[in-house]
Amino acid sequence: MGNGDIITHRGFYITVHRDQICKKLKVYHYLPLYILFVAIVAVPPLLLTHSAYSNLLVSGFWAVFAFLSGLTMMVVIAVVTAQQINAERGAQAFLIATTVKILTCLVFALIFILKMKPDKYIFVGNFFVIYLLNTAFEIYCLLRNLRNQNLR
Repeated sequence: MGNGDIITHRGFYITVHRDQICKKLKVYHYLPLYILFVAIVAVPPLLLTHSAYSNLLVSGFWAVFAFLSGLTMMVVIAVVTAQQINAERGAQAFLIATTVKILTCLVFALIFILKMKPDKYIFVGNFFVIYLLNTAFEIYCLLRNLRNQNLR
């Protein structure tokens, strides 16, 4: 539709200009943090694959890692965007995004288990370590954003 889109909500018309949102959202601020986070989290499994302890990683570990990391970045961007557009709905956006993330992860885990048939204990360990680290990153970014709003 051009430079902006018209969003209707209960009879009100809101024009959202994409260029203004990208400047206002500080989404670009989270990308270097995300890249640094992914690099730091990827180092121990990378070292494990080249050592004698490679059996501690499930065979499709990097697919799980990429999926959960990508999903976390999408959740962070979605919640930050929702908070910037409507600060009062930020908590609802966080709850919705977290619910979608959990359900998506459960569906992914089910499909992965049915297709790959990994060792269940190793898969659960790998999956939850990656999930918890990504959730910690998500909470760090979102709390940092909330603290900035409280200072204003």
